Amino acid sequence: MPGILITGASGMIGRALVRALAGHDIIATDLAPARDLPPDVTFERLDVTGADAAEVIARHRPDVIVHLASIVTPPRRMSRATAYAVDVTGSRNILNAAIEQGVRRLVVTSSGAAYGYHADNPVPLRETDPLRGNTAFPYAHHKRLVEDMLAHARAGAPQLEQVVLRVGTVLGAGTENQITALFHKPRLLAIKGSDSPFVFIWTEDLARILMRAATDGPAGIFNVAGDGAMGISELAEQLGKPVLHLPAGALRTVLGLARPLRLSRYGPEQVRFLQYRPVLANDALKSVFGYVPQKTSREVFDLWRRAAGL
Repeated sequence: MPGILITGASGMIGRALVRALAGHDIIATDLAPARDLPPDVTFERLDVTGADAAEVIARHRPDVIVHLASIVTPPRRMSRATAYAVDVTGSRNILNAAIEQGVRRLVVTSSGAAYGYHADNPVPLRETDPLRGNTAFPYAHHKRLVEDMLAHARAGAPQLEQVVLRVGTVLGAGTENQITALFHKPRLLAIKGSDSPFVFIWTEDLARILMRAATDGPAGIFNVAGDGAMGISELAEQLGKPVLHLPAGALRTVLGLARPLRLSRYGPEQVRFLQYRPVLANDALKSVFGYVPQKTSREVFDLWRRAAGL
């Protein structure tokens, strides 16, 4: 079978994908192997920010690369430059090596955040809508820059097939990140006049989508989310928690004072994150890519909530 090289293979999604691809020739790469890495899977240490990508890809010459390595939830002290090195420089290194070594297909996990947090975002967003990831949000900005890079490659190196997946909020049993941290608080925060809708995709659904993308699925750009969206009021009802509704201006002022005093890791830009969350249409995922998520956004959240004991 043709080889499939996975970057970020030791992360939550990478491990799920390795399981889903059982029986294929897999090269799992990351800074360290996962503890549950199957014995028949080859592991290579690969730091995407440096020369490792060119060397490892040249040595293994995979047919397909699934690029998962990214900084979704940066540690408190991680600099923006470090996140950029992984997200943007790392993606460039992988892309260049893929083109240089004649890789047939590159699968990249982008994000719904690449559309940006904007008041005039269509609801729902479709793959043809513009990418306007806000500079104030490193993750959204970096994903937009990566997608710009991929678009240039589609024009300049059309022989490299691309599958670009704009993924919503990923949840599964045991998932914990900066999004789920909001749900653990005694009460949920909402901006007056906005219900802050969330779209979720189940971990196992995403692994199966990635498996199809790496094997017999079509090339293209696809939003990835379960059916439906959940607003803050519905999330609070499921959690049995109250909602604190604050005016946008007041919250900006509070966060503008709190971050310099190290009372909060978030600044005034976080108001946009709560106000204008991207709602992703998944029609193309179902009708063109050929995958119907097994769990709706509501079912994914309920699975996570029960596993978290909330």
